[in-house]
Amino acid sequence: MTTPLTQPQADKSLRTSSGAIGTKRTTTVTFHGRDPDTVAPAALCAKSPTKCQARTRLYRGNALAAEGFPPSDISDFLADDESAFVWLDLRNPDSDDLAVLGEEFGLHPVAIEDAIVPHERPRLDRYPTYLFLIAYGVRFDDGTGQLQLSELAAFITKRALITIHKDDGLDIGAVVDRWDASPDLAKAGVGYLLHGLLDYMVDGHFDAVRSLDDAVEALEDQLFDENAHVLTVQRRSFQLRKSLVLLRRFIIPMREMVNALMRRDLHIVGDDLTPYYLDVYDHVMRATEWTDALRDLVGSILETNLTIQGNRMNVISKKVTGWAAIIAVPTFITGFYGMNVPYPFFGREVGFTISMCLMVVSMIVLYRVFRRLDWL
Repeated sequence: MTTPLTQPQADKSLRTSSGAIGTKRTTTVTFHGRDPDTVAPAALCAKSPTKCQARTRLYRGNALAAEGFPPSDISDFLADDESAFVWLDLRNPDSDDLAVLGEEFGLHPVAIEDAIVPHERPRLDRYPTYLFLIAYGVRFDDGTGQLQLSELAAFITKRALITIHKDDGLDIGAVVDRWDASPDLAKAGVGYLLHGLLDYMVDGHFDAVRSLDDAVEALEDQLFDENAHVLTVQRRSFQLRKSLVLLRRFIIPMREMVNALMRRDLHIVGDDLTPYYLDVYDHVMRATEWTDALRDLVGSILETNLTIQGNRMNVISKKVTGWAAIIAVPTFITGFYGMNVPYPFFGREVGFTISMCLMVVSMIVLYRVFRRLDWL
């Protein structure tokens, strides 16, 4: 967890950052969830001051009270009831869309910029009145062996959760389904919404690790398959190793974020939610350990593949050497008898017969000896 930025530091960070406020960012859709225009239709705002797609929900009295209302009504709802809390989701917003939120919730320009600029590192930043979180959903493509990513930013205040997804990879409908499956936890406030979101993302990490595990097992079966091409096994090994390294890069920060959110001084996770967050933390730890084990296993597969290829080359070398020795004996005999000097039975038919017998007998003897030594 990082400490809040002072105003000079924030201004300097804003000037030196790779993105610029006011610039519409074009994000790359890495993978798709369900159709974003049809999921959670009740929460979809028909009227919104933002140009991007928006979804809203209001919880009051420990239950869902309203949804699909304009984001401009959020301040009125929060002012009417101290126990009320809201969820606002924006799909690929620009700086103008977030400027309204900045004024409404007092969001820092640096955090607003980070919510727009793609490819930010996963982290949890602490500001005086809210938390800013960046996390990644992942999916493993078994066909290409690559890990696909979906970036999410979230502002966590005492009475509001604002989620910003920069592509269509995050299935926001699945997150809403998780909230609706546990309505009794709504009394916990914003921590209840945040738990459903993190639980969904961590389960996605776990599914990706499980898919990678299946891919590694299939790769192990190819190691001793005579029909498997060497380059195919090596290429697949490097693809899986690259995906595992990338996955670990996003799982490790998630472990730190979940652990930090359970701190008492943040007042996000109460006693009622602590067991649920501990369960999410346990899943993150299991995914992390599983990823490390698979990465070591892929490294072992690469080493084993090289060892197998070395052993095969040794076998081939022995066979070539054995056949070369068998061929060398008749070559020596024919070369000796080919010299233009007298020798026993020189110029007679019996000499040819003797040389042929020597060649055949020597080849048969060498062949049997090499077979007994397992050289052929």
